[in-house]
Amino acid sequence: MSRTLEFYFDYGSPYSYLADTQVEAVARRAGATLVRKPMLLGGVFKATGNSSPATQPQKSRWSAFDMPMWARHYGVPFQRNPHFPVNTLALMRGAAAAELDGTFATYHPAMFRAMWVEGRNLNDIKEVAAVLAAAGLDAAHFAKRIQDQDVKDRLKATTDEAVARGVFGAPTLFVGDMMFFGNDRLSFVEKALKGEPL
Repeated sequence: MSRTLEFYFDYGSPYSYLADTQVEAVARRAGATLVRKPMLLGGVFKATGNSSPATQPQKSRWSAFDMPMWARHYGVPFQRNPHFPVNTLALMRGAAAAELDGTFATYHPAMFRAMWVEGRNLNDIKEVAAVLAAAGLDAAHFAKRIQDQDVKDRLKATTDEAVARGVFGAPTLFVGDMMFFGNDRLSFVEKALKGEPL
């Protein structure tokens, strides 16, 4: 029985945000270790031939109802970002940098909150800098770090790893070799972590 919950996500994915509000509690109840894995969803889409639901009118209309419903179910704040879609390359490199630099615990909630609670325009690097500053992080350091090769390599490696494991979208969670796609599979994830039959 695996006691590790791996969570692949991208800040541009609203369902990743919704799942992120729950995964710590899921892991805690199951006595598992949570490992968040920032990946570039655009890179996953390119590698797998998938595309964002936002580009599909039927899915987009459906999710406009579905996402707030899940937020109410979880009791968490949520609003659709008016600046969506957002190119998340800088944000996901920032997550990789934050992991390497030991600031992920501060960086991570600030980015999800800015994107899916505050509706900030994270296409604008000045807006990203303001979010970082408000979280007590060094925006100038961030701007430099996301250009560093070790950061680029880390994000690419995690994205390639995700694709190699069969990931085609976000959020995707793993319990050992068992893959679960989507925010709505968390009850199954918890059962798998506890070794219960699915």
